This record gives sequence, structure tokens and C-alpha cells, in this order.
Amino acid sequence: MNVKEIKEMINLMNDNGLLELEIEKDGMRIRLKKSGSLAEHAGSPIIVEREKITPAGPQTKMALEPVEKSATNTIEIKAPMVGTFYRAPSPKGPPFIEAGQVIEVGQVICIIEAMKLMNEIKSEIKGKVVEILVDNAEPVEFGQSMLLIEPV
Repeated sequence: MNVKEIKEMINLMNDNGLLELEIEKDGMRIRLKKSGSLAEHAGSPIIVEREKITPAGPQTKMALEPVEKSATNTIEIKAPMVGTFYRAPSPKGPPFIEAGQVIEVGQVICIIEAMKLMNEIKSEIKGKVVEILVDNAEPVEFGQSMLLIEPV
């Protein structure tokens, strides 16, 4: 992809009021996401992820955006995409995390199924799981709070 194509994608986002856009072309995937709050629609998108796609399949690296909760010392982990939230790798398997458990950076915390693809979501912070806000197999929206984490 060249700069002209990326600028066209940015224009497409601005013209249609999109906050995020992900496109795969010629074995390259690019994900654009506007920064800032919803009130700042005029801001330019930033490139969040760009990676080569291997013949074995896409490697999912989803950026979680922890946002401080104002009232307590917890951080909300929000859904990086629309899909179905799964707590375990299989219906009868043990859950990735439980309330009260300490999680590490890079640890898989859940799976979000989107368009028949299972996307492992990994923690970007170390902390104690205070609460799991989404039930297993429940749909999630982009930006929806999934977990409350107390940083360690």
C-alpha cells in the first residue's frame, strides 16, 4: 500500500463518519483508528497496526485501550472490536481468567469471535481482575467495557 491509498482510506473514514477501518490487500493488513474522544471527529486517524499476513492465517494483535475509571483505582479493558465474547478457548475448557486472579502483560484474557475468526485478546497491563463485566458468549460492541483491572 502506498501513501495515496492510505490517504484515500482516511478520506473514506472522514466522509462516512467512521472511527476505525481495517483493510487487507496484497497480503498486507492496515488498521486505521481515530484518536481522541467522539467529540473530536475532525482529528486525523492514526495507524494502529500494520502487519504481514502469513499463508498460515492472520496473526491477531489487537490493541486494548485501558481507560482509567475516575471513581476508583481500576482500569476498564474495552472491546477492541465488535463480536462475541468468550471466556474460554472451548465450551468445556477452563476460562482464561477469573475474578481475583492476577494477570500478566501479554496473557490471553478472552477471545472475541468476529466474522468466524477467533481473535485472542491479550492484556496490556499487569493487575488483579476485579470484575468480568461480560457474560460468556455475549455479543460485545467496539469500546464496550469487558473487564475491570486493579493495577499491581
